Amino acid sequence: MDELSLNKVPYFFIIDFLAQNVEVFKEDKIEKSGLLIDFQNFSNVKKQQPLSKNIEWKSFSETMESFKVGFDKVQKNIHFGNSYLVNYTRKTKIETNLTLEEIFYHSSAKYKVFYKDFFVFFSPETFIKIIDQKIFTYPMKGTIDASVENAAEVLRNDIKEKAEHYTVVDLLRNDLSMVADDVKVDKFQYIDFIKTKQKNLYAMSSEISGTLKPEFEGKLGSIMRKLLPAGSILGAPKPKTLEIILDAEEYDRGYYTGVCGWFDGENLDSCVMIRFIERENDQLYFKSGGGITHMSKLEDEYEEMKNKIYVPIH
Repeated sequence: MDELSLNKVPYFFIIDFLAQNVEVFKEDKIEKSGLLIDFQNFSNVKKQQPLSKNIEWKSFSETMESFKVGFDKVQKNIHFGNSYLVNYTRKTKIETNLTLEEIFYHSSAKYKVFYKDFFVFFSPETFIKIIDQKIFTYPMKGTIDASVENAAEVLRNDIKEKAEHYTVVDLLRNDLSMVADDVKVDKFQYIDFIKTKQKNLYAMSSEISGTLKPEFEGKLGSIMRKLLPAGSILGAPKPKTLEIILDAEEYDRGYYTGVCGWFDGENLDSCVMIRFIERENDQLYFKSGGGITHMSKLEDEYEEMKNKIYVPIH
């Protein structure tokens, strides 16, 4: 990645959650790779006919008792002081009459990728952008059902959601400081509206920026090595929290909550791979979760995990 970006060669990359699998595709190889990409600044998508069938969609969430096993492990570690924010995720079986490719073409999201009929995601969350040697990140933490009365204000003022958001902003500010100088929070706790077929959501984000340190200029691989796993889908402090996640979740996230991005030869746009559906043999699974703090309630976190199992087709 460093070699290509230093030589200003455009490419797309995909990195899994644990940064163990890295795939890099030069622009002329993307088409042959089975990748469909629809980003704000890059797309290889051809126009599709409107969807002509009624969508069938069922999710088979685990029981709250099953969810509680890992949740309790997380809370125990938080109370012992091993972590103060843990992003706890689950894998849910789903059934739908949509193909992964149809989900890709017909869903609305800031970032969409379909890969080899293996996975599709439709992510609202930017990881980092690099524009003219400035680096930006936009941590997203906190969601609420938009039908709740005064939902945006409720979300912005919820003590638990605020604590979670403050923690992630602080974590990402520290992370950016490893690769950038003059790091600052430009916008704090702004609210995005996310429209979906099942229900509409509000999500809370912030914007953090800095100027790349000279030793990281043009070195995207080195930057990713420093910043991954992404703080917003891990927690803090990072090393111990990763241990807690691997013990509590007891499944392989794989590419879910990894990152992917498009480098155009000058600038970078990348996203966190959330809102993620994966094929395992002949079965589809939706991977989703949320941040756990000492204030988290089991019922609320279980509902948040289920709330995120949707397709943004409307």
